[in-house]
Amino acid sequence: MHGESAPRTLRFGANYTPTRGWFHHWLDFDLDEVRADLDSIAALGLDHIRVFPLWPVFQPNRTLIRPRAVEQLVALADAATERGLDVTVDGLQGHLSSFDFLPSWTGTWHRRSIFGDPEVVAAQEEYLRTLAGALADRPNFLGMTVGNEVNQFADDPHPDPDRITREQAGRWLERMLAACEEGAPGRSHVHAEYDAAWYRDGHPFTVAQAARLGAATAVHSWVFNGTVQRHGPSGTATEHHAAYLIELSKAWALDPHRPVWLQEVGAPAPQIRPGRAARFAEATVANALDCADVWGVTWWCSHDVSRELADFPELEYGLGLLTNDRRTKPAGAAVARIADTWRGREHRPPVRTTALAVDVGGAEEAPRRSLCAPGGAFFEAWTALTADGVRPAVVLAERAGDPAHLAARGITEVLHVPPPPA
Repeated sequence: MHGESAPRTLRFGANYTPTRGWFHHWLDFDLDEVRADLDSIAALGLDHIRVFPLWPVFQPNRTLIRPRAVEQLVALADAATERGLDVTVDGLQGHLSSFDFLPSWTGTWHRRSIFGDPEVVAAQEEYLRTLAGALADRPNFLGMTVGNEVNQFADDPHPDPDRITREQAGRWLERMLAACEEGAPGRSHVHAEYDAAWYRDGHPFTVAQAARLGAATAVHSWVFNGTVQRHGPSGTATEHHAAYLIELSKAWALDPHRPVWLQEVGAPAPQIRPGRAARFAEATVANALDCADVWGVTWWCSHDVSRELADFPELEYGLGLLTNDRRTKPAGAAVARIADTWRGREHRPPVRTTALAVDVGGAEEAPRRSLCAPGGAFFEAWTALTADGVRPAVVLAERAGDPAHLAARGITEVLHVPPPPA
């Protein structure tokens, strides 16, 4: 039948946040502490972790990639293997939980663009190639992500962005992905942006890049972006935000069954109160899994950030499935139940036969993509349809009249966003 995808076995994992020292643990790496952390993740019944080397720690000089740091990354991956956990590794960190981690050779007296300077880009390629190559023979290594939300370095509201064009962003992503492939051929190498790529007019990283470059589309779903503020903690838009981004990405994908990885999703306080976190997790994941071609869900994050560490935004401290002393929280129990329910089952949700057409002024540049943001006309129309039980897919306006494209996705009805009231 047209529109049906091959059944998949869903993957459930966590973004690994070490309990001792957060990501600064690379500075005084303790494999026993890592093993204890991974034991607590595996006890939830999860099957993979996403791991974050800190770029300045691993490559403190443009021509120095520290062998000991790479060995520690491999040791972490091997410890994960022993606990039945697969590993995916982010390279260019980059940006984590409001902190920037850029090497000294890219800033101040050595200030140069991390996207455009030829020497910096060549060093990034070597770094990604080295990390991927070190893990290439590990059977539990899934692949690389170029970096965590590195698009935030390219535009406002970053206080000191390296501004680039859409074309430059695309070329940079292609080079980084190629370096990952050179290091570990045949693994699943992806890139990941925060939602400015989906929602911000003029942002140089685009939905087309997200949905077409790399082995899968990575989605980061955070409802503090105006969604929960407009719709409340239990609103349709809030509980379907991850599903919305998944469906939005599918409009741009050239492969109608391209896998989509919900790579980050979490329950941020105070917008989602701790007492609602488990309910939010259950609803968010259930709605995401009502979308076809989902590879899996990787919750942000594994463990809470220690209150001994200063200056994090308040919401970052309590996002873990487990506490900082490795006790399971209600959200952790909820995700564990979901993983257990799906273990060994095929994922093949019903085809979404009704689509809502999105017109952002052209697929490549998407100059009006703010229509897709919370409060935008398209976002709100999709939400209203969902609240009515329609299960809308999304199709680009320029493909809404293409019978072959619609048939490949199983779409039999295309709706359009109603015009604003006079």
